[in-house]
Amino acid sequence: MFLRIILTILFLLVMVGVGIYSRKQANSVDGFVLGGRSVGPWLTAFAYGTSYFSAVVFIGYAGQFGWKYGMSATWIGIGNAIIGSLLAWIVLGRRTKIMTQFIGSRTMPDFFGIRYNSEGLRIVASIIAFVFLIPYTAGVYKGISTLFEMGFGIPYIYCAIIMAMLTAIYVILGGYKATAINDFIQGCIMIFGIVLVVTAVINSQGGLTAAVEKLAALPSDANPQKNGMFATLFGPDPWNLLGVVILTSLGTWGLPQMVGKFYSITDEAAVKRGTVISTIFALLVSGGCYYLGGFGRLFDSPAIYVDGKLAFDSIVPSMLVTLNDAIIGLVVLLVLSASMSTLAGLVLTSSSTMTLDLIYRDKKSAEGEVKGGSIDDTVSEKIERRKVIVMRVLIVFFIAISLLIALNPPTFIAQLMGISWGALAGAFLAPFLLGLYWKGVTPSAVWASYIWGVGLIVVNMVSSNAIANPINCGAIAMIGSFPVVWLVSLVTKKMDRQKVDKIFACYKKG
Repeated sequence: MFLRIILTILFLLVMVGVGIYSRKQANSVDGFVLGGRSVGPWLTAFAYGTSYFSAVVFIGYAGQFGWKYGMSATWIGIGNAIIGSLLAWIVLGRRTKIMTQFIGSRTMPDFFGIRYNSEGLRIVASIIAFVFLIPYTAGVYKGISTLFEMGFGIPYIYCAIIMAMLTAIYVILGGYKATAINDFIQGCIMIFGIVLVVTAVINSQGGLTAAVEKLAALPSDANPQKNGMFATLFGPDPWNLLGVVILTSLGTWGLPQMVGKFYSITDEAAVKRGTVISTIFALLVSGGCYYLGGFGRLFDSPAIYVDGKLAFDSIVPSMLVTLNDAIIGLVVLLVLSASMSTLAGLVLTSSSTMTLDLIYRDKKSAEGEVKGGSIDDTVSEKIERRKVIVMRVLIVFFIAISLLIALNPPTFIAQLMGISWGALAGAFLAPFLLGLYWKGVTPSAVWASYIWGVGLIVVNMVSSNAIANPINCGAIAMIGSFPVVWLVSLVTKKMDRQKVDKIFACYKKG
C-alpha cells in the first residue's frame, strides 16, 4: 500500500508541475485551446491516443466485451488502431489541419459555422457537444474510481472528487500545452503498464497456452452444450462484435475532442509522423486492453456479481487483485493516466466550445478574418484574457456537472460511452468529413445530420433501447449519417459557389 501511495503521489505532483510549467503559454485563446498550433507529432499522437483510450476502455469495454466475445474482442483493439487511428490520421489529419487553419476555426462547432456560413449550425453544434460530452466524462470517472476502490480501499466518491480536482488544476493552469505534455508522460506509462499487466495476468493462469485451453473449455451462453467459442477467431457473436468495432473505431472521426488534435499539429510532415506513432500506440494500448479482457471469464468469482447480477465494470479489477503490489500500483497509474488525459481533453473541448461558440461568437469570413472593423491591440488583449478566464471557469462548471452524474451513474460504463459517442459522431461525423472533401454539402444537410444523430440516440434511450442496444444504435447513427447528408445535399439549396471555392483554395496553397 505504501508503494502504491508513493507512486500515485509522485505521478500527481508531476501532472501539476507540468501545468505550472506551461502556464505562460496559456494566456491567449490560441495558446490555451490549441497550444499555439505548434504542437509536434509525438505530443499530438500521444494526446490523440490517450484521449482515445481511458478507463472506459480498460475497465468498462475490455471487461464487458471480453466477457461477451472472448479472445475475438481483440478485433476491437485492431479496429481502433487501423480505423480509429491510422485511417483517421490519413483521411482527416492533413485536410483538417489546412482547412481549419485557413478559415481560422478553433473548434468543431466553429468549423460548421464558418464552412457552412451558418451561426445557427455553430450554436447548436456547441450545445450538442457540451451536453453529450458529459455522459462520457461520467464514464471516465466511474472507471478510475472503481479501480481506486480496489487498489486503495478508498470509497468511490472520494476517488472521483480527487481526480476531478487534480485534472482541473493542471488544465486550468496550462491549457492544451500542459495537457499534451502530460498526455505524452501518461502515454508512456500506459504502454509500459499494459504490456506488463497482460503478461502478469496470462502467467497467473499458467501461461498463454494453458489460458487459451481453459477459455476453449468454457460453454457458450447461447448454447451451453457447445464449448470453444470464446477461443475462436470471431467469437460467439460476430455481428454484434462488428457493431462495437464500428462505434469505437469510426466514432473518433466525429468527436470534437479527437478531431481537435489535428488543429494544433505543426505542419504536414508532422501529420505523417504522427500517423505512424498514433497507430502503434493504439495497437499496443487498445489491442492489449481487449486481449486482456478476452480472458475475463477465467476469473469468474462472486466478487463480480452485485445483487446476483453480473457487474461488467468489476471484471477487470477482479483480474488484477491477485497480482503483486508493485504491479497493482502500476495498474492504478496506468488507468489514472488514461483517465486523466481523456478527462483533460473532454473538459478543455467543452469549455472552449461554450466560450468561443456561444459566449464570444466572432463572425468570420472564409479566410478566418473577424468581421466588424478593427480594434486596438490593448482592447484585443483584454478580450483574449477575458475569454481564457471564462474558459477556466467553465472547466470547473463542466467537471462539477459530470462529477454529479458520475456519483450516481445510470448504467454501465460501456452504455454511457455508447450514448455519448453515438450522438456526437452521429451528428458530426458525416458533415465534418464530407465538408473537408466535397463542395456540394449544404447547410440543410448538416441540420439533417444533427437531427438524425441526436434524435436516433435520444429516441432509443427514451424507449429503453427499443431500436437497438446503445452500442449498435450508436454505430447505426454514425453509418446512417452519410446517406442522410448525401441525399439531403442533392435536393436542397446549394451554398454560394464562389465562397465554397474560396475555402477549398486552401488545399492548393497547402
